[in-house]
Amino acid sequence: MSRRPEKNREKPIKYFDYTMLFIIIFLVGFGLVMLYSTSSYNAQLKFKDSAWYLKKQVFATAVGFFGMFVAAHIDYHYWMKLSGLAYVFALFLCVLVIFSGENYNGSTRWLKIGPLSVQPSEIAKVATILFLATVINKMPKQMGKMSTIMKIMILTVPIVGVVAKTNLSTAIIILGIAVCLTFVASPKYKPFFLMAFWVVGFGAMFIMKEGYRAERIKIWRHPEDFEKGYQTLQGLYAIGSGGLFGKGLGESMQKLGFLPEAQNDMIFSIICEELGLFGAVCVILLFLLLIWRFLVIANNASDLFGALIVVGIMAHVAIQVILNIAVVTNSIPNTGITLPFISYGGTSVAILLTEMGLALSVSRGIKLEVV
Repeated sequence: MSRRPEKNREKPIKYFDYTMLFIIIFLVGFGLVMLYSTSSYNAQLKFKDSAWYLKKQVFATAVGFFGMFVAAHIDYHYWMKLSGLAYVFALFLCVLVIFSGENYNGSTRWLKIGPLSVQPSEIAKVATILFLATVINKMPKQMGKMSTIMKIMILTVPIVGVVAKTNLSTAIIILGIAVCLTFVASPKYKPFFLMAFWVVGFGAMFIMKEGYRAERIKIWRHPEDFEKGYQTLQGLYAIGSGGLFGKGLGESMQKLGFLPEAQNDMIFSIICEELGLFGAVCVILLFLLLIWRFLVIANNASDLFGALIVVGIMAHVAIQVILNIAVVTNSIPNTGITLPFISYGGTSVAILLTEMGLALSVSRGIKLEVV
């Protein structure tokens, strides 16, 4: 006699974080709108095409969404095998920048590949996340030892040192990602106080070694006394003139040649000017929602490797958002950090969206029990 199937048997179902996907799409869409509003005047003057920056960003965004789609549909465990190779390749590209990089606005951070310009330091971020997640995943029980933590941090020294040569701000982000990953994986907190002491000491020596970095500290403290403090002051004027609800989309005055390169690092100040404090808070809330989704995925990931990947991506986005807004509001010295998904930067948005695909791939591994 055949048995009837039990109606109340629990069956696992596959999960996909559509909430996170919608937040990403909204941030990217909002970023494109603000980019056009911010850059159209400058683009018309420089290239006789008000949509010049927008077109390039749309192309990079399309590449990024393709990368996100591919990464989301590949089992994230596959990247464990390639993480070491990815790290070495990213290190090689960053070394190549030192010797044959393209200079733009006084910074040598790009490699010219045919008609495209690529920023290897952005590739270094995701390579570091995958590499460190793989290393930590292989020895989770040893993460309580100071010696293990130091070994992991030493593994990041080559890429942090090479990137710092041309891009100190990105090196700080990569170091921050490494610290966050080891902190999450370690059951003890004492080693991190000692590490913080060494990082602060090393950072102070590194800043003082280069005169222009020490000068940035002086400009930060008294921007009105230095010619190079002009951009900071104009950004603050934009923020102050926006008021509660802003002047309206497209109505910024500071973007009309007063705020240099407004579409890059300082785009948040134009958001404040056009959309006011209300718009700025909404943008910050969107990033907080995105970070919340990262936390949900990391807490429910099927294994440690997946959780570490998401924590690394979360650290990348969170550190970059905090540093960008801090720079725009002159809370810290100017470091040249872009606002994720919103600032102009092809490599940045393409890599960020691909990283989102990795996080979504981890979310697909979450199993929900339903009755």
